[in-house]
Amino acid sequence: MSVRKLKPTTPGQRFRVVNGFDAITADKPEKSLLAPIKKSGGRNNQGRMTMRYKGGGHKRKYRIIDFKRDKHDVQAEVLSIEYDPNRTAFIALLRYDDGEKRYIVAPTGLKVGDKLVSSLENASTEIGNAMPLSNIPFGTIISCVELRPGQGAVMARSAGTFAQLMARDGKYATIKLPSGETRMILASCIATIGAVSNSDHQLLVSGKAGRSRWLGRRPRTRPVVMNPVDHPMGGGEGRASGGHPRSRNGIPAKGFKTRSKKKSSNKHIVERKKK
Repeated sequence: MSVRKLKPTTPGQRFRVVNGFDAITADKPEKSLLAPIKKSGGRNNQGRMTMRYKGGGHKRKYRIIDFKRDKHDVQAEVLSIEYDPNRTAFIALLRYDDGEKRYIVAPTGLKVGDKLVSSLENASTEIGNAMPLSNIPFGTIISCVELRPGQGAVMARSAGTFAQLMARDGKYATIKLPSGETRMILASCIATIGAVSNSDHQLLVSGKAGRSRWLGRRPRTRPVVMNPVDHPMGGGEGRASGGHPRSRNGIPAKGFKTRSKKKSSNKHIVERKKK
């Protein structure tokens, strides 16, 4: 994976950094795994704006991703590594021995022709294989981790992220998450071996405001330039600093903890994420 810096033929391209797409091997998605996406533009069923700064954007088709990896003990071959406009990571098209095709989130290092398997029993810890945390060796880099058995992957799914299996105690496994938080998860939850692909995503630079519009983001108004009726940080004569940083609802930002002290899953958190 690599990035490309464009030649500044226009002002918008002067600082633009784009993905090299070296790992991509196909330019057309699998039609049977596509679904339509309906855009709301931030409006509700009455046509009123209920979510600010959303709207527009290029038309997309959703790629149906297999986050559950529930086709057990059937070997699959990687047909292609593809771009997905709906996520930061690349996706891999698999063809199982029985002919079925599925998309998965591609881990780093996965290549066309590789053989993968998802198993509840002992399987080899090769990149792309999926198995319960109870069968994974300590210290292994994992991604696409379930929080509850059978739920499907919900953690460590974005580009370049990974978790690490630290320990096991009884029916629980302890993993270190990308946020730095260490928490216990049921050892029967399934995870994928390897880190998520496209780690260079963090190096990309849009270069111009128009690219945000392509992604469906409308211009965002800074709170300090609003009126007091619109935001707690609005108002004042001239360029007032706006007071303590807080949200539109008055909840402080920058260090204020919003997690409930009574949340039932607090007992599973071994170490909170660093500030």
